[in-house]
Amino acid sequence: MSLTSPTSVQKLQMALHAKAKESPSFRFYALYDKVYRPDVLRFAYDCCKANGGAAGVDGQTFQDIEACGAERWLDELMQELEDRTYRPLPVRRVWIPKPDGKKQRPLGVPAIRDRVAETASVLVLEPIFEADLQPEQYAYRRDRSALDAVRHVHKLMNTGHGQIVEADLSSYFDEIPHAELLRSVARRVVDGAMLHLIRMWLEAPVEETDERGNKRRSVRNQDEGRGTPQGSPLSPLLSNLHMRRFVLGWKKLGHEKRLQAYIVNYADDLVICCRDRADEALTTMREMMSKLNTMA
Repeated sequence: MSLTSPTSVQKLQMALHAKAKESPSFRFYALYDKVYRPDVLRFAYDCCKANGGAAGVDGQTFQDIEACGAERWLDELMQELEDRTYRPLPVRRVWIPKPDGKKQRPLGVPAIRDRVAETASVLVLEPIFEADLQPEQYAYRRDRSALDAVRHVHKLMNTGHGQIVEADLSSYFDEIPHAELLRSVARRVVDGAMLHLIRMWLEAPVEETDERGNKRRSVRNQDEGRGTPQGSPLSPLLSNLHMRRFVLGWKKLGHEKRLQAYIVNYADDLVICCRDRADEALTTMREMMSKLNTMA
């Protein structure tokens, strides 16, 4: 379900995007206070409610929040963010079947309070980073779709780029290194409170319940300094930022021109369309991805 942004939120997003587009090297230094703005936080809540979804580790549902009063609940969350006493709860992990029906993939379910705070952050950050994402990236972006990515591939094939390198990046979200990811964010965001907020979400423990109902928590993200849980509102934006480094690097290092090999990306799916030398493109892609996911 898609909601129309309030006019005040639209104006904020348009201003942030215009500044980012106009000044590619500008670093934003006052963003955190926008996250707990009443209009931003309220719209973030409405978006999360429209998306529905299960409760997090605290068991709180939207019905519970509405029964006690959503405005009061939002005021409390706003105060925590403003006072900088906000701390995210562990992320509840569930497993859902992949389309092939044989394998499962992990899905993170943050508590509603954390989903709302993350969505508010996305409302503030997305207009900035949208100005920087590459045209080859199609996932999680307004007015772009998987069908657009397919059309791009067909166009390349029809213009002689018929050798295809296709990669479904295994455990892509689980392997994103925090240090490099935060450096990508800091290239545009110099607001320390905003960066700290993102780091807390990246390092939040993951809680899982086994078949016997026993709960166990993992701090692997914090210990290893990598991974962003699929299912969190912030994860799509962060994954696009990480992939941007590869797409941009492919062009800046001259691989696109040298190999006549063009990337089309959708989330963790990657296609490289080549005129020839697809084997060399595959080897180069693997080397770059290996470096990208082992940097810390």
